Amino acid sequence: MMISGIVLTAFFILNQNTEQSKFAFAENQSITIITIASDGASISGAEFSITPNPFTGVDSLVIVDNSSDDTVIDKNGVITITGIKNKKYTITQLITSEGYKIDPLSKMSIIDNSSDVVIFKNMPNTSQNSSISKIKDITYTAKFVCGSVFGNEGPLRPGHYDSDISILNKKNHPVELLWNVVFNDGPSSHAILKKLNPEESTGIVCKDIKNLTPKENTSEDIIEGFVVIRVPVNSLQGFDNSSILRISDDIDLLDVQIFYTANALPTLPHEVIVEKISFYIIQDKTGKIQKNDYRKTLDISIPSSLNNLDNTEFKIKSILAEKYNLSDEDLENIVIRIKDISIGVGALLDDHAISLHLVKPQLNLE
Repeated sequence: MMISGIVLTAFFILNQNTEQSKFAFAENQSITIITIASDGASISGAEFSITPNPFTGVDSLVIVDNSSDDTVIDKNGVITITGIKNKKYTITQLITSEGYKIDPLSKMSIIDNSSDVVIFKNMPNTSQNSSISKIKDITYTAKFVCGSVFGNEGPLRPGHYDSDISILNKKNHPVELLWNVVFNDGPSSHAILKKLNPEESTGIVCKDIKNLTPKENTSEDIIEGFVVIRVPVNSLQGFDNSSILRISDDIDLLDVQIFYTANALPTLPHEVIVEKISFYIIQDKTGKIQKNDYRKTLDISIPSSLNNLDNTEFKIKSILAEKYNLSDEDLENIVIRIKDISIGVGALLDDHAISLHLVKPQLNLE
């Protein structure tokens, strides 16, 4: 029906509460976009892309329900734009209200001195949206051991221990992470913010961990605990500030690996000069030397250093003192005679162990 050159376009929306019909009217050369649920109820807050831009004829226009370009801002779920060019348009839904899925099908609208109405139906998405809205962050927890053990008081053997935590952002978007240290039987450190660009990596080593040790703990002995790496979900935003993460996605955003090393030697393995000494015990006034070792050829091997003046007899007596529990006075009453000394080259054993552990992510809910 034509009234004063204005085309009246009517559409019907079922309101589940009042079960009454609602009508909206638009002028010539206009597009009306309606967003409804499966039961016919209107859905507010939707966002759409219209290609080409109805006002300029080039690029695209992004329009949001009740925005400045919407001429019917008093009707939630209804967007009307007027004064547009005659053209064929493609309309795509970008965002919908929380708890619904967007309509994946784009709509075609042809304007030729006329108006048109397109309807997008959004189905409930309670299984996905309710779950993703409860996710607070994604956490990786890495055990560390740093420092040296000198005694046999604990489960770890005496030695030197290091932990190297490597973190890789394997996604195609930046990831912000917070990491802090929780010390065994001690406090937690403050959190440190780190941003990783796509396919960028970083590392946390024992030096970084020890820098966060409480001031009152100045010991260089072994320290143990956990490094907690958290990725806040609200930091994972796309260009339109919508969340990148979906509950169906792989939540393992980072590749977190721990490289453990342990070495029971104070220095790295290397070749050493070894002296093999043959000697006799020809006199023992203490009576503490076993008869089997008295007046017989005995051999010992001891490490030696280049260009050092060593008292070979003193070295031998020191070993005897340790074996037979001899005092300095006892050593004065023992007479030894050196028979032969030979030089050889030996190597320290490589008492070294390494292991690699992959850390899996955990979801923390609000």
